Amino acid sequence: MTDVDAVPDGRLVFCRCGIRTVGWAGARRQQDQAESGSGAHRRRRAGADPIRRVGTGPEWTVSGQGRGTRAAHEGLPPAMRESVDAFADHLARVRNRSAHTVRAYVTDLVSLLDHAVRMGCVDLAELDLTVLRSWLAKQRTMGAARTSLARRAASARTFSAWAHRSGLLPADVAAPLASPKAHRELPTVLRADQAAALMAAPSRPTASLEAGAGAAGPSPAGEDEPVLLRDRVLLELLYGTGIRISEACGLDVADVDHGRRVVRVLGKGGRERAVPYGVPAQRALDAWLGRGRPALADPGAGGALLLGARGGRLNPTTARRIVAGYAERAGLPRTSPHGLRHSAATHLLEGGADLRAVQELLGHSSLASTQIYTHVSVERLRAAYRQAHPRA
Repeated sequence: MTDVDAVPDGRLVFCRCGIRTVGWAGARRQQDQAESGSGAHRRRRAGADPIRRVGTGPEWTVSGQGRGTRAAHEGLPPAMRESVDAFADHLARVRNRSAHTVRAYVTDLVSLLDHAVRMGCVDLAELDLTVLRSWLAKQRTMGAARTSLARRAASARTFSAWAHRSGLLPADVAAPLASPKAHRELPTVLRADQAAALMAAPSRPTASLEAGAGAAGPSPAGEDEPVLLRDRVLLELLYGTGIRISEACGLDVADVDHGRRVVRVLGKGGRERAVPYGVPAQRALDAWLGRGRPALADPGAGGALLLGARGGRLNPTTARRIVAGYAERAGLPRTSPHGLRHSAATHLLEGGADLRAVQELLGHSSLASTQIYTHVSVERLRAAYRQAHPRA
């Protein structure tokens, strides 16, 4: 089994060309473009751990895999280890799954096979429905949420179907495995006035939120301004476009079309989409690119749009801390970047936006993922009705 080709910074070259998935040869061409410095293909998938190698040997894992998973993988019988490696290779190469998705599937699979070995299975062909159900039952007794159980059942079904097609299993043993029905909670969203208060929060020199609660006191105003401009454009982009935090941190300067006021976003599955933004975000971008970014950028920043205080690409974990810190200072409920995404979608629908248009803006592959925001709007309507109508 061969290694997966990687771009110079060690990240997997995903097969993509616009919103279309291309073959492995296309990925090799895109790697050549990346090495020559072309625009969109130079950027990294911010927040996604790289796949260093998919194949047999000690480097098969997704970088950042937990020690427990690595140890369990090493303890599997050789044939099972090879099946895990081959399945990870299939997910990355053939199905073009992201590093996060490969890591999640591999973690679930190693847990399943480790459980099977503990139940006495010495060969993959001995895996059956009883073992699968026993594994899920054990996960539930350990406190796994229904959503986690549903995902693990899906991982088992995907692996079983692949193993059967590959001749590793005599039958698709997980086909009848049922998934627990996950409770879908309505997302918490900010009101429009609360969102406006959050957008106005980065307006004065304050201690840097990047270092967390233990940060030192305020820096001189001249030193604070670039960070404040960065924070403002981060908030405006997250709320003004509804993009994911990993997508925002993965943006390059070349991805911003100032004339049409759209950003080119690389979403899940390597799908690209164009997302519009408004005048406030444009003003924040102009100020950041004119006065903020040049003051923070270091030679290693490359084309990254959003930078950390040390001059490199802004990390999603740091961005989450920044959003939460400003929400707390503004006296708002606990807010995350994904909460801003929820808020943007809900406010669009409340303002009369078409559900399909919101689906495209958010990059949802299924309309069912977008429909949850209609429930939020309906709940607000019901609450207003109960409060105001005399016959409620």
